[in-house]
Parts: sequence; structure tokens; C-alpha cells
Amino acid sequence: MNLPDPTQLAWSSHLNTALELAATLAFALSGVIEAGRKRLDAVGVCVVAFAAAFGGGTLRDLLLDQRPFFWVRHIEFLWATMALCVLAMFFMRQRHLKLTERAILWPDAIGLGLFTAVGVDLSVSLQQPALIAVLMGVTTSCFGGVLRDVLCNEIPKALSDHRPYALWAFVGGWLHLLLLDVGSPAWLALSTTVAVTAGLRMLSVHHGWQLPVWRS
Repeated sequence: MNLPDPTQLAWSSHLNTALELAATLAFALSGVIEAGRKRLDAVGVCVVAFAAAFGGGTLRDLLLDQRPFFWVRHIEFLWATMALCVLAMFFMRQRHLKLTERAILWPDAIGLGLFTAVGVDLSVSLQQPALIAVLMGVTTSCFGGVLRDVLCNEIPKALSDHRPYALWAFVGGWLHLLLLDVGSPAWLALSTTVAVTAGLRMLSVHHGWQLPVWRS
């Protein structure tokens, strides 16, 4: 039996951690922007940013029985998120940036792609069935945004703006598994999943693609 290359496994682990940190910061930024739009105070901005950044990964870890949670294993994620909140609030206030709903789309789409890849990859490493792995990718990438919108008294955009969101996470998850199944290296599967999932979300927004709406 061929044993995995320890160097390759270590490199893949570092890449996964880097992607999860990037996803955490992307969703934290989306939380800062949404909280700023709602004119919350500094504490409110941080609470919403933390909920967006850590909500999806925490639910994933709960469902997969992973202890400690990812943000406890990587305490640097907490420090980085706190620093981002402070710097983002200071920068936006100094520059008097107009916080439109459209401003949230880029960090939200990037976070969607990153967390989808990370959620699926973790589930695969735990030898979960394919469907569970894909659903963990969807959960990781969507639940933080749902919490963010609920805290800001909004119907979650993932469910209400009709432009595909969770659907692209679902598609990206299956793409990730397909790439691994045909023998693609882990880094290629991860990066392709991020690019395709985030790209499809932005194309949906740009071209106004919509899912069928429930009509009474």
C-alpha cells in the first residue's frame, strides 16, 4: 500500500488553513459592511462580523463532532477578525464610503467559494459520504451569512434575493469531489472549487440570473 507523502499532506493542511482564514475574513468584512449599513455601533458591528465569520464553520464542526471548534484551534483567526473589524470601521469612516447593498457582494461571493471548498475538504478528510461532504460545504458557506442577515433584521439573502447562492455552493461541492475522484491534487480541487463557486455567484448577480419564485 502506498503511504501518503507527509510533505504533501502538510502542504495541503497549510493551504486549507490559509483558505479558511481568507474565508473567515471575507465573511467578517461582509458583516462589517452590513452592520454599517444598519448604522450599528462598534460593538454591534463586531458581533455581526463575528457571527458571519464563524457561524457556518461552527455549525459544521458541531455536525461533524469536531472539537475544539476551528476558531479555538486557530486562535489567530480571532485576532485577525478583530483587527479587520477595527481597521475596516476606521477606514470606512475616514473615507466616508457609501455602504450600498452592492458593496457586500464581492466579499460575500469570495467567502462563499472559500468556505465551500474548506467544508467539503474537511468532510472528505473525515471520510464522510459524498452527499454529506457536499452539504457540509453548503452549510459552512451559507450559515454565517444567514446569521449576519438575521442579526441585521433582514430575510437572509441566501434565501430571498432569488439569485443562485446556496445552489452554487452545492454545485461547487460536487465539482470538488469530481476533481478528487479523477486524481486531481488537493490544491487544484480547492482552488478550482473556490474560483468556480465565487465566479458563478458573481455571474448570477451581474446577469440577473434568478431561481423560480414561489407564486401564490
